Amino acid sequence: MKHLVVLTGAGISAESGIKTFRDADGLWEGHDVMEVATPQGFAKNPELVLNFYNQRRKQLLSVKPNEAHIALAALESTYKVTIITQNVDDLHERAGSSIIIHLHGELLKARSSKNEQDIKTWKTDIQLGDLCQQGHQMRPHIVWFGEAVPMIEKAIDICETADILVIIGSSMQVYPAASLMDFVPSQTPIYYIDPKPARVHNQKITVIPKSATEGVKNLLDFLKNP
Repeated sequence: MKHLVVLTGAGISAESGIKTFRDADGLWEGHDVMEVATPQGFAKNPELVLNFYNQRRKQLLSVKPNEAHIALAALESTYKVTIITQNVDDLHERAGSSIIIHLHGELLKARSSKNEQDIKTWKTDIQLGDLCQQGHQMRPHIVWFGEAVPMIEKAIDICETADILVIIGSSMQVYPAASLMDFVPSQTPIYYIDPKPARVHNQKITVIPKSATEGVKNLLDFLKNP
């Protein structure tokens, strides 16, 4: 089986009803990202940050995978498929994909604020006073601005073995994720699906300027007739 690596961003989840990371004015659900997506913001006002992610978690539990998520899972019948996602939702899991790397963490998990390895599945609200076994406050298992991306090395290793790379719903502006396509073998074809794709200058990239659900349908045609 050929190895199909899929890098997904906010655009694929937007079609399920999850709002993309930032609005045009730079705010995330009305908040400055520095308040709710940095270690400094958490240290300054942990209750605000916990409540913010509690609302995101409730929203996630109210939506479902869309046709694009489901189609990617179905590709496992003909390809070895690895999903590398910038998204913190579990929609790829719910759609049935079996190999998923979360670059920026997972909303349905919590971890100790002092021990990055102490991670627990967490589908309810995280409250002030919810502590790990060592007595430290639990926090969302999210990679915030200024924090290392622990899964990036594994993602690079995966991209180095890609026979086909597909990028869906990503602005390709967030690093280090945006650099992943630089690690695929030189002969690897790249498909880029986004309704407002970033400008690309690489001739081996096939741009499909459509939404995730419509673009994946076109992708299937390309894969059948490369």
